[in-house]
Amino acid sequence: VQLQASGGGLVQPGGSLRLSCAASGLILDEYAIGWFRQAPGKEREGISCISSSYDITYYVKSVQGRFTISRDNAKNTVYLQMNSLKPEDTAVYYCATKAKGGSSWCVAKDPRMDYRGKGTQVTVSS
Repeated sequence: VQLQASGGGLVQPGGSLRLSCAASGLILDEYAIGWFRQAPGKEREGISCISSSYDITYYVKSVQGRFTISRDNAKNTVYLQMNSLKPEDTAVYYCATKAKGGSSWCVAKDPRMDYRGKGTQVTVSS
């Protein structure tokens, strides 16, 4: 099983990026997915999740209205569209899965993850 996040990079404040979480060895549609980020010197933060059933989404307040999580089952990929990026969004972003996860599983304290992928760096700077 492998999860790989991609799509990060350097972007100016106000810009956009779309992160992808591609899976091999498992069917993402059967799992709840969460996007997490960790900035230097800060704790890991779950920022957006999508449930395993009915694709109910959840966003933390700091990204609500700017980020959108979605699935493409045909490509076995989950996306995080990030708009209106701010310098405080700078972090390593990664995705993780949880079987039978609810819509807000990724923001629980120490959420249990079945699989976690390698991250992708997002830097927001002028």
